[in-house]
Amino acid sequence: MSTQLDAEREVDLARWRRAVVVLWWLPVAGLVAGAILGVLYSLGGGTNYQATALISLGQPTSPGGVLVNGFGTNPRAVQQIVSSAAAQEQAAARADMRASALRGNVSIAQVGAAAAGATAARSTPLISLTVTGTHPTTTAGAANALASIVVDQTTAAYVGVKIRTLSHVNKQITSVNNRLAVITAAEKAAQHLDALSQLVVVSQEDNAETRLGNLIAQQETLQQQLAFATQVESAKVIEPARALKASAHSRNTSLVIGALIGLILGAIAAIVADARGLGPAKTA
Repeated sequence: MSTQLDAEREVDLARWRRAVVVLWWLPVAGLVAGAILGVLYSLGGGTNYQATALISLGQPTSPGGVLVNGFGTNPRAVQQIVSSAAAQEQAAARADMRASALRGNVSIAQVGAAAAGATAARSTPLISLTVTGTHPTTTAGAANALASIVVDQTTAAYVGVKIRTLSHVNKQITSVNNRLAVITAAEKAAQHLDALSQLVVVSQEDNAETRLGNLIAQQETLQQQLAFATQVESAKVIEPARALKASAHSRNTSLVIGALIGLILGAIAAIVADARGLGPAKTA
């Protein structure tokens, strides 16, 4: 019984091969038609745009210089932020688009291979944030808005306090310089005053100059700390997003898949035509 079934199967396969060979134009026509339909499908899919922003999450340190690990340095935190409805609604409002257009169209990836051991503790995560959309302006605007939100939410709050504290020294220096200008003018006017009044003015000038010298020395140290806080500890956008055209469907892939499907359907049509006696194929 098994031998008989094998023989019948071989006869069917031989007949199918013969039908495909004799009615060769059906598979060829299916291949050509499938390829054409595949290309049309890729063209009809429209054009999408992608905008990618590069973000450095920063690496905050304690006052003693020890690295501080928190949610702000965790790439998974960025994923949660950009996927949240609140962040997407805020970004959509800034980009003048609907928040629904961002759902499912925002992705992040960590740039570079993950480090291990001590190197991982010293590395600053770089994140690429990508938004896909149908309009270049709103797509880039949404990506940049989301990047700004990530920077605001991942920068440690105490880093902002540190920056404000360091910047306060500049205001003090400006104030002392203003006082020195007033004292200098008073000193010129005091030339016509008695010796005691002149001594008071000179004493005030000396005190102001001493104070200014101390502040300038302090400023030199704090400027380095301020640069470190803004450039290293704080999260920031390294490269703003810019929209680039991205085809909705790969033309080459659509062509190959369409041609393959057309070829299979053409071969099936040839076999069916032969089975119904519509072709010149002959059974053995």
